[in-house]
Amino acid sequence: MRERLEEVVPQWQHALSEPLGIHPSARLIESTCGDWTAIGAGSVIQETSIGDYSYTGDSVEINYATIGKFCSIASHVCINPGNHPMERVMQHHATYRRVSYGFAPTDDESIFERRRAQHVTIGHDVWIGRNAIILPGNTIGTGAVIGAGAVVTHDIDPYTIAVGVPARPLRARFPQEIAAQLLKIAWWDWPRELLVERFSDFNDLPAFLARYSEALPES
Repeated sequence: MRERLEEVVPQWQHALSEPLGIHPSARLIESTCGDWTAIGAGSVIQETSIGDYSYTGDSVEINYATIGKFCSIASHVCINPGNHPMERVMQHHATYRRVSYGFAPTDDESIFERRRAQHVTIGHDVWIGRNAIILPGNTIGTGAVIGAGAVVTHDIDPYTIAVGVPARPLRARFPQEIAAQLLKIAWWDWPRELLVERFSDFNDLPAFLARYSEALPES
């Protein structure tokens, strides 16, 4: 991972390039993006790492998260929104953003540390639909699909399609044995030269598994 601060507008009708691609209106705060990534207009990414080839649509908010490679994050998705201190007399953010309101010379860092501790982890090749919300502390497994408008309140297993409020598993993308094979192959970790060489193989799942499962070392 290395930080990308180029102000490049991602336009899908043009060829992407390695040092891609943060929209000028997007904000990255102490965050890193891998190669061939794109961040959409108006997005705010805070203390997050984003893997190679992953992209977001517009107006996405991501806080305190690790995003794997090849993830597709639609517009208006929110990952790890901040919780307010409901246990206090005042739950308004003035109780911890005290400096801005002139209530104290320092902010209450304990609230921000609590939020950091509720890290969200997104695996590889995950598709998150428009307006979905991933609540703090959850893990989305590799290959999963989160339906549009879903609110994820618990971990989602790899290669599972989850929908609804709160999100519930709808079905598996693939049978368990196929999902296990894909996790072992781990194509998302292939170097770019192999991805280019084998790119046409990605369209035929049975042939892909037959070819690359055989190449795996014996366990």
